[in-house]
Amino acid sequence: MYYGAVQKLAQRVLDFIRRHELLKPGDRVGVAVSGGADSVALLCLLLDLRKDLGVVLSVVHFNHKLRGAESDQDEQFVAELARRHKLQLNRESGDVKSHAAERHLSLETAARELRYAFFRRLLLNGAVDRIATAHTLDDQAETVLLRLVRGSGTRGLSGIYPQLSVSRQSSVVSRQGMASIIRPLLETRRKTLEAYLAALGQGWREDRSNRDLRHARNRVRHGILPRLERNLNPAVREALAETAEIARAEEEYWQQQIQQVLPHVWAVGTTQAASGMLKTGVLARLPLALQRRVVRAAGESLGLRLEFRHVEEVLEVASGHARAAKSTVLPAGWSASRHKNEVRFTSAAAVAVKNSDYEYLLTIPGQIEVPEAAARFEAVLVPVGTQAGYNPEHLLEPALLAKELRVRNWRAGDRFWPAHTKTPKKIKELLQERQVTGPERKLWPVVVSGSEVVWVRGFAAPAKLRPRAGAGEAVVIREVGR
Repeated sequence: MYYGAVQKLAQRVLDFIRRHELLKPGDRVGVAVSGGADSVALLCLLLDLRKDLGVVLSVVHFNHKLRGAESDQDEQFVAELARRHKLQLNRESGDVKSHAAERHLSLETAARELRYAFFRRLLLNGAVDRIATAHTLDDQAETVLLRLVRGSGTRGLSGIYPQLSVSRQSSVVSRQGMASIIRPLLETRRKTLEAYLAALGQGWREDRSNRDLRHARNRVRHGILPRLERNLNPAVREALAETAEIARAEEEYWQQQIQQVLPHVWAVGTTQAASGMLKTGVLARLPLALQRRVVRAAGESLGLRLEFRHVEEVLEVASGHARAAKSTVLPAGWSASRHKNEVRFTSAAAVAVKNSDYEYLLTIPGQIEVPEAAARFEAVLVPVGTQAGYNPEHLLEPALLAKELRVRNWRAGDRFWPAHTKTPKKIKELLQERQVTGPERKLWPVVVSGSEVVWVRGFAAPAKLRPRAGAGEAVVIREVGR
């Protein structure tokens, strides 16, 4: 690659950055450099273009600690590169193997999670405005092919986006108000970058794990794509990258359509059990492609990622045909069922809370497991006195209690009179004052003697139930496991 070709590559990258509005003058750009050819080339290109772009560069490196001394040598190589170009270096390391084992992830996925978490911290704390990664046209082609064979829809075929926005907290909002991860090399081939570095006389580090065929991406990179190039289409990588470009544009169009249509089809539920409802009459009038996207968007609003088969099952339920199923099971404990002119998305957890009243016998002395409260409760007899070591506010007079107590969640109308308060109050009001909300409030445990609430989690015992003067022992109700 001669000087003219080097300049031509830099101009193509500059055009890509401007076309996709990846950078603005004054941006502080952290260049993610692993030490490999792609990332080293990205750094060199941005160094060449920084005056044209008006940006301030730094280097970012994450040591995955996967290859022992070789990983440390990669880090040293990157540090020397930053020093030579007088650039600030932000670096961090992480135990990828442990993270993969803890989360049951592949090494590749675990490494990406830790690396991107580091990137986001740098962006969110205002250290940089952008982080540039060296994803190439080859990476794009590999990603599209992998997603295609795994059954992805058009959203998956969108592949790697030129820019990934990361919201910042108001305390560190930059001039643009939004930080991002950018990919300036998505239209550049890997072999072009290697030729560019050779022309500059700039070396790089080789990562042997990139040849490990146990990884699906490496099998695509070194086996499947070369065969497709030889036997079907010499420009297959470019064709796959073009597919991603087309799919991204179509995704943007469909997102606009969904934003307009969804409020007319989808409503947030008004009860704890029904978290959302699709209006079947409106849904049926939409084209099939839009129906599918509406169902997927409805699921996403609940935190659900619906696969194609789930979407089709929901549409079958919504159809109301005589032979159609009335309900279907969805991921993460959700279900969808037809009720007249609606399809209700229901969370098993929400239903459990709605029907969560529980009640268990607790003897004195004795203990009982309460799964709903994720705790074990004990009623124990303890000595009374200044040397006993028990908080007087937790002691109850045995003679004033039934032999068998009941542990249950509080019910509407329950009242309790904690020590140091003037009058009894509804337990609902006591919990509101403590800002206990949601499912936790519904399941909040109390202990009942006869018809009287004698203990409530987090509150002092009633003064009238304290041990009498000269009593030798008292009852303490304790919660274990919280």
